Amino acid sequence: MELGSAAGGGAGAGSAKVEEKKEKTAFDVKLEKFDAAAKIKVIKEVRAFTNLGLKEAKELVEKVPVVLKQGVTKDEANSIIEKIKAAGGSAVME
Repeated sequence: MELGSAAGGGAGAGSAKVEEKKEKTAFDVKLEKFDAAAKIKVIKEVRAFTNLGLKEAKELVEKVPVVLKQGVTKDEANSIIEKIKAAGGSAVME
């Protein structure tokens, strides 16, 4: 009887892993830091993909670390991260 319960536990753990993978389709992009000299470039990039005004984008960037965009696809998140890195910032996907 112990073998049957162990097999049942293994199947439950396997399905939990599948559910975790299915849930992770939306990612958040978080700005962690930026070079002070590149602040203007980072603000311009943030404005480009968030559709914020200059004042709002500046305030957002100054709150580092801050989530810039939520619920984006993995490809879009990677694209945003690359643009932030090119501008002189450091962003991660969560």
